[in-house]
Amino acid sequence: MTARLTVNGRALQADVSGALFQPDAGALIVADLHLEKGSHFARRGQFLPPYDTRATLEKLARVIRRFRPRRVVCLGDSFHDAEAGERIAAADRDVLRRLVAAQPWTWILGNHDPAIPPDLGGDCEPSVTLDGLVLRHEPAAAPATGEICGHLHPKASVAARGQRLTAACFVTDGTRLVMPAFGAYAGGLDVLDPAIARLFGRAGFRALLLGSERLHLVAKAQLERPQ
Repeated sequence: MTARLTVNGRALQADVSGALFQPDAGALIVADLHLEKGSHFARRGQFLPPYDTRATLEKLARVIRRFRPRRVVCLGDSFHDAEAGERIAAADRDVLRRLVAAQPWTWILGNHDPAIPPDLGGDCEPSVTLDGLVLRHEPAAAPATGEICGHLHPKASVAARGQRLTAACFVTDGTRLVMPAFGAYAGGLDVLDPAIARLFGRAGFRALLLGSERLHLVAKAQLERPQ
C-alpha cells in the first residue's frame, strides 16, 4: 500500500490513499482536502452527492490509525472556500475536532482557505520546514530543493491492455514533490500540462499513480498525452 521514495535525501513513504509519511519526523502529510466542495456547488445549483466531507474524513481517519503519526500537516485548501467551515455538518465537525486533537496538527493556509475555523484546533502557518523539507501549498518557482506541495492536484494517464487509465498521482524528480489531492471531489490536472511539467526541468520526473491497492511507478516518457 506504500512506496518508498526520496526527496532531497529524506526517506518518505507515499501511500495509496494519497497521503505521505515522513518516518524520521513521524509526520503524516495530506494535501487539498477541499472539505465541503459538494455543498459549495449545491449552493450554485450543481447538485453533487453531499457526502464528500464525510468520505474524506473517514479516509483520513483510517490513514491516521494506520500510521499513528506524531504530527499531521495539511498542505492547504483543506476547506473548499472561506464559508465551508460554517456549512460543515455538526457530526463531521466533531469528527474533525477529534482528529485534530489527537496529535499536533498544522494547517498550511491555501488559496481556497486563507483562514481556518479557530474552534477546530491546530496551528495555522503559511509553510513549514521539517527536517530539510519545505512544506507549502503552492509550488515555488524552480529550483525549489526539498519542496513538498499540493495545489495542482496532479493526475496521469497510461496505456494498459489497450485502454487508457487515468489516476491521481504523486509527482517527483527526487528534488521536489507535488502531492495528489486527498479530497473526494478534488479533481485533477494532467502532469504533462506545462503548469506541472515545467516545475521539474529537463531531467523530467516520475509519477506514482494511485491504484486500488498499490501505487504504480511510471516514468514521464511512458505517460499518455492529455486528450
